[in-house]
Amino acid sequence: MRITINGIPGSGKSTAASWLAKKLKLKYYGMGKMRRELAKEKGMSLEEFNKLGEREKWTDTLVDDFQKNLRNSDNFIADGRLSWYFIPNSIKIFLLVKPEIGAKRIFNEKRKEEKYGNEKKELKSLKERLKSDIKRYSKIYGIKNYYDIKNYDIVIDTSYLTIPQMDNAILGAISKYSNVG
Repeated sequence: MRITINGIPGSGKSTAASWLAKKLKLKYYGMGKMRRELAKEKGMSLEEFNKLGEREKWTDTLVDDFQKNLRNSDNFIADGRLSWYFIPNSIKIFLLVKPEIGAKRIFNEKRKEEKYGNEKKELKSLKERLKSDIKRYSKIYGIKNYYDIKNYDIVIDTSYLTIPQMDNAILGAISKYSNVG
């Protein structure tokens, strides 16, 4: 089984992917985590790293090439913006969230590498990140709208779901594609 998860920042992608990997006994690969680690190695924030990626595509291709290599693997979950694109033979999941709620979740999580001071600044940062992602993916791969729900098999709005509700909704939706449960 191959599952790819994408979504709006703060929608619960990594939380859901990690839980599903444990529940379904699958390997878990987090592309956002990989990008954060690459940024840290370069002494940059994720925002700075993304901006660099608008000019230098290697910042994306390292992670993207890793995902391309997963095409021939099995029994994993990949959580990343373009995982659906690089691993088309997967169950493709997209998680929606109202931007204000996503910003609040990230702010409350207090990610060390993403410090913006308050929820309003976090929301502004998320909007800038989405614009940067769109610019990079359009330039590198010709993908204009990676969050177009037509690209996905399963779409779930997590805005008002608790983590267990989100996890169960995803698991229930996945069960339609396989013998999971």
